[in-house]
Amino acid sequence: MKHLSNTPLLATALVILAATIALAAQMMSVQVRSGQLRDKPGFLSKVVCELAYGDRVDLKSENRDWRQVSAKNGKTGWMHVSALTEQEIVLNPTNKDVETAASSDELALAGKGFNKQVEEQYKKQSKLNYAKVDEMEKIVVPQNYIQDFIRIGCLGKGGAK
Repeated sequence: MKHLSNTPLLATALVILAATIALAAQMMSVQVRSGQLRDKPGFLSKVVCELAYGDRVDLKSENRDWRQVSAKNGKTGWMHVSALTEQEIVLNPTNKDVETAASSDELALAGKGFNKQVEEQYKKQSKLNYAKVDEMEKIVVPQNYIQDFIRIGCLGKGGAK
């Protein structure tokens, strides 16, 4: 009879534990330099806001390769799964984190399959002009320009008629 009196307490503890695990599993981090939060799941959808590398977001739902997330600024939208990771990114590690943490540049390059040493070796061997690549990486096309391009070129759903 004594074990029955503990049942509500045990049930409450299990519910709290399950809720804690569920909430922890729903947090994700932005793993690209600048992540675009969009109003619909699609690369041509309107950008709601941009999130920085390492920003934490709350996972709300999934639609194929897109995740509906809520940012700390209160905005909700869709991000492609390739821009997110389930791991927390530590940008300014404490002494406790130093052994397992890496700089944001190292993590960004590692996400692309490179590290500084591999990139330098690749540049020496290939003898390509990487200054042009660096210039291209700095080009930012405004969202309204892309929307106008799609509209004028009839590139939306149904394509040109």
